[in-house]
Amino acid sequence: MTVVEFEIQKNVALVTLNRPEARNAISPEVVIRLAKIWEEVRDNDEIRVAILTGEGDKAFSAGADLAKLVPLFSGGRTPEDDWDNAVMKNPKLINRSLLRSFDTEKPIIAAVNGHAIAGGLELVQGTDLRVSVPNALFGVQEVKRALFPAGGSTVRLPVQLPYARAMELLLVGDLITAQDALDWGLLNYVVSKNLLLEKAFELASKIASNGPLAVKAIRKSVRLCIGQTEEEGMRIETRHAAPIFKTEDAIEGPRAFMEKREPVYKGR
Repeated sequence: MTVVEFEIQKNVALVTLNRPEARNAISPEVVIRLAKIWEEVRDNDEIRVAILTGEGDKAFSAGADLAKLVPLFSGGRTPEDDWDNAVMKNPKLINRSLLRSFDTEKPIIAAVNGHAIAGGLELVQGTDLRVSVPNALFGVQEVKRALFPAGGSTVRLPVQLPYARAMELLLVGDLITAQDALDWGLLNYVVSKNLLLEKAFELASKIASNGPLAVKAIRKSVRLCIGQTEEEGMRIETRHAAPIFKTEDAIEGPRAFMEKREPVYKGR
């Protein structure tokens, strides 16, 4: 067993943070393994969507490992193994592992099995759809420790939530319940623990059955249009939409509909 498990099931990649004894905190090894996995998700044509979850029922992720990762950069400890050295040599890998400055180009679904706090919530923010168990808590509590939530929270939360809700999370630093997160629009669904992965795979399977080039283009257009004027957004949308209508899949989709059969998309 490794600290991050990875498997592919019918075009769906399942990525599992596997440090339940440490509340799935992000250690140097987790950083390196996650960074490589996100590259695999992007580059492997077999994968059309990914699911990110955590092992255990206490935490999706409690964020950066305060004993292993944070002290490396604060000077609290020196590198002790290859994982430490790799992170110190290339700190940008942290951003990639947190999906802060790396685009998989494919949808990611968070299956939140427990608390998502600090860097754990920042991982959730980097995903596209989110399903959670009822007992999970969410928050970025860095401000309570006189720290900055530098995994993308000041950029993403005000976009993904109403401004006042985002500022409450960022400046007050309290945790909110899964029901609050659902009501605020941070989550898509809250389901019982035994249905968590089932719901995530249901969503993933639906996405994976759609035209893969259309999925990638739609997702890319949405992300690039955030923060743009309407006029510029329309230009971005046109740039990403036009090539899709010239693909083989764009012929197959309407044809399958007319012939009353399931489409067979080939990603070209």
